[in-house]
Amino acid sequence: MRTDEFDYDLPSELIAQTPAPRGESRLLVLHRETGSIEHRHFRDLPQYLTPADLLVLNDTRVTARRIRAIRENGKEAEVLLLRPTGERSWEALVRPGRAFRPGRTIALVGDGAERRTAEITGVTAEGGRIIEMPSASDRDSMEHWGQTPLPPYIHTPLPLAQEERYQTVYAVHSGSAAAPTAGLHFTPEMLNCLEQQGVRNARVTLHVGVGTFRPVRTERIEDHEMHAETAVLSSEAAARINAATGRVVAVGTTSVRTLESAARAAAPGDRVAPFAGETRLFITPGYSFRAVDALITNYHLPRSTLLMLVSAFAGIDATRKAYREAIENGYRFFSFGDAMLII
Repeated sequence: MRTDEFDYDLPSELIAQTPAPRGESRLLVLHRETGSIEHRHFRDLPQYLTPADLLVLNDTRVTARRIRAIRENGKEAEVLLLRPTGERSWEALVRPGRAFRPGRTIALVGDGAERRTAEITGVTAEGGRIIEMPSASDRDSMEHWGQTPLPPYIHTPLPLAQEERYQTVYAVHSGSAAAPTAGLHFTPEMLNCLEQQGVRNARVTLHVGVGTFRPVRTERIEDHEMHAETAVLSSEAAARINAATGRVVAVGTTSVRTLESAARAAAPGDRVAPFAGETRLFITPGYSFRAVDALITNYHLPRSTLLMLVSAFAGIDATRKAYREAIENGYRFFSFGDAMLII
């Protein structure tokens, strides 16, 4: 299948630069069986869920930090700390990359000009670097330096006091380079309301990597190499999902990839099995979903693996129609944008 089949034109003014108040975004509801579309608001979500349904939430927490750095020769550089990888180390992206070979040192500079010296100790398969700090406390302190990195299409940085707006209200497990943005719409009040309505939830963890923002550059989607991300589905969550009598509603494409990765080893009659490890699952049209019945998602970049996943779930034609209607009706797109419910 050709990659350009997942391209579309988006007016730049529809790329959301700032978040709306949680729960106040618009919600396009796409019915898969009929192809019909409704235009609602996210606060209307409980009307589309039943007491037997189960929400699956990705509880990863964004810990990536964009930090100014000084090279050994005194020249400036930039380090994007992605996730802790050991007691004293971080996985990071560095710029310029060629200047950072294993064995070299770098000074990380905090907002108050405070510095920490780190050593480059390794290179990752994706071309990143492993940065070793002098101590575990030094490594931990990095989570409070620099800025939360926003996706490249957002040009309005969040003030430090508002950085929590780029976290879901249920974020727990540190390790993501980006937020699972479908979850940004939920408020504690809505989750409590759904719980009282009988809609239970289960938590999974998938740490979002920077590869999620990279478009597919191959002419055919089959030639694309999917980036790896770490995912966890606990035995408790798996049991709750397997016991669900209603629909399993995935909140975000990251939840979908975790569930479908866990479905591969499921016993007969179960949806999923406990899972912990890396996943490179690339879901494209023609994929047979084993664990997911409904999906809450944002609007995704052209030619992205996320748009391909949504097209696989809703159907290519239905997805194109929904995106056209969203554009025609002025929906806000991407990470801080509006939502879609596919049922």
